[in-house]
Amino acid sequence: HSADDGWKIFVFTHAPPNGSGLRVLQENHVVNGCCWLNHSNEAQCRTFIELVREHRAIKAWFSGHFHLGQDYQDSITFPTIDPSEGPYPNRGSCVFAQTSVMRRGTSRDGRQQSRLLRGNKDGFEICTVDHQAGGKIRLDATITYKSTDHEVGVYAHDDEAYEHDAYFKVYTPTVGDQSYFCGAETEEECSITDDEPVSMETKIWWRLSSGRVLGVMNGMLLEYDSSTLAPLGLVLYADELIGKNIAVVDSGIDDCSLDDDEENMESLECDEDYYEREQAVIVHDLRDGKISVVQPNEDGSYWRKIVRNKIARMKEKRREQAAILYAQERLWQSDD
Repeated sequence: HSADDGWKIFVFTHAPPNGSGLRVLQENHVVNGCCWLNHSNEAQCRTFIELVREHRAIKAWFSGHFHLGQDYQDSITFPTIDPSEGPYPNRGSCVFAQTSVMRRGTSRDGRQQSRLLRGNKDGFEICTVDHQAGGKIRLDATITYKSTDHEVGVYAHDDEAYEHDAYFKVYTPTVGDQSYFCGAETEEECSITDDEPVSMETKIWWRLSSGRVLGVMNGMLLEYDSSTLAPLGLVLYADELIGKNIAVVDSGIDDCSLDDDEENMESLECDEDYYEREQAVIVHDLRDGKISVVQPNEDGSYWRKIVRNKIARMKEKRREQAAILYAQERLWQSDD
C-alpha cells in the first residue's frame, strides 16, 4: 500500500505510538510505564513510529488512551513543526490525534468529546464533537496534502484548555535545547546538577555512553527513548531525589557494544561505532554524605517496570480462575 500509488491510511488504536508527541501525564502514565503501544517491550514499542517514518501512506493516527479532552493544542501533533520549537521530529507524513471520551465519569479533565474526520479534495479536517454542548462541532485542524509523501497541518484555534497545571504535561527533550547537559562524549566524570540539589524546578537531561537518555523533571528522575526522546518511565520518585545531587562517572573498562549473534565474535575488535564506556549514575546527599547507585535493569534500561504486561496478567487471572473451578468441581471445596 505505497503512498506513490495514492494510498491514504488512517490508523485507530487505544494507545498512541512512542514518538507521537501527544500530551502525556507524568503522574499517571509515565510513572506506571504505560504511555505507548507495547510499552513493556522496548523493541516493539519503537516499531510503530519506525513504520510511520518508513511508510508515508500513513496519514493520521487516532488514539484515546489518556482520557484527556481535545482542547489542548498538543492533543494533535503534525509531522512538521516550526523550526523555533526544535528539530524536525520525523513523524513521517502522519498527524497524531488524541481522542477524548463520551461518557461522564471516565474523563480525567471532565470533558466529553469525540473526533469527527472530514475528507476533502485537498486533504482532511479533524474536528471535535462536544457532547456537553449538544453535539456542537468545532474545527480543530486542517491537513493539506502537499504531495504523496508530505502533508502540512494548521491549527484552527489557539489552545482552549483550562487548568493546565492539573494535567501537567511531562517535559519532552529536544536535541540542542537549553536543558541538555553532559552528553555521552563527556570525559570520565559529569556532575549533572553541578552541586545544585535537585528541586521541583530542576529540568535537565543527558545521554549516557550507552545511548540511554535520563532526565529530571518535576522532581523525578525519568528515562526517555533514545530515538524519539519520548518519556518511557520512572527511575526515581521525587521523595528519593529532591535535595540530592546527581553525577555520572566512569565505573570500569571500556566495553564493546556488539551483537551477540555475530559470528566469530572472538576476532571482532572495538571500533568507533561500537565504543561504549561503562558508567555509573550516582545520587548523593551533600548534607549527610550518603551515596547510592542507580542500577540499570538487565536489559540496560533504567525505568521501573511497575505495571506488568496486561495480557500476561489476564492469562494469570484465567489460570487462577481455572484452578478455583477445578477445586470446586473435583475437590468439593466451597467458593471460599
